[in-house]
Amino acid sequence: MLSISNLHAGYGKVEVLHGISLEVPKGQVVTLIGSNGAGKTTTMRAISGMIAPREGRISLGGHDITGEESHRIARRGLAHSPEGRRVFATMTVTDNLLLGAFPRLTGARVRGDVNADLERAFVYFPRLKERRQQLAGTLSGGEQQMLAMARAMMMNPEVVLLDEPSMGLAPILVDEVFRIIALLRQEGVTMLLVEQFAAAALNVADYGYVLENGRIAVHGPAAKLKNDPAVKAAYLGGH
Repeated sequence: MLSISNLHAGYGKVEVLHGISLEVPKGQVVTLIGSNGAGKTTTMRAISGMIAPREGRISLGGHDITGEESHRIARRGLAHSPEGRRVFATMTVTDNLLLGAFPRLTGARVRGDVNADLERAFVYFPRLKERRQQLAGTLSGGEQQMLAMARAMMMNPEVVLLDEPSMGLAPILVDEVFRIIALLRQEGVTMLLVEQFAAAALNVADYGYVLENGRIAVHGPAAKLKNDPAVKAAYLGGH
């Protein structure tokens, strides 16, 4: 579904990614873990068109999207829930969610039943239903994170990029976020998950990649990575 081959990307003269390759098959959750500064968010930004790759190829559903503008990539079915949430603070929760469906409302993507999907989002995220007419900027950090995730799902995407969904959240809200990711996985939603809590990410993922200094150090089925001594020592608190 999403394929990245020999991706090089960075900022200015600094190259952050040094030829990474990964696959996100349809209906699976793939996680990308690594320490701060390893290049995880840079990978997400390159995929979604926020920065232009310097080399390599990115394909979505068989279409080459390398270097395309973000809005064109979104129309092809890629939804990005970015690090830092970035909700529209002066708009209501409901309007934020409907904005997520904008490509469907304008005919850029198949419309489907937007209202039904809005109600479905409120089933997954009951906190948002309670605050549906509240301005997004008045929500707590955890609620804003849920809104960012729900907004991405409103596009009815082929692939969802989730960049650090648990960042800055209280433990009880981290558990809630991962509960929702697990539910979406059961529904067959294709996801690439970047996450600081490696153990939690591997628990909900089918496959994992470990990124070190802009290169893939190791990859494999999530269950196997959880038991890899080097991965446990470096990322899971093992000894």
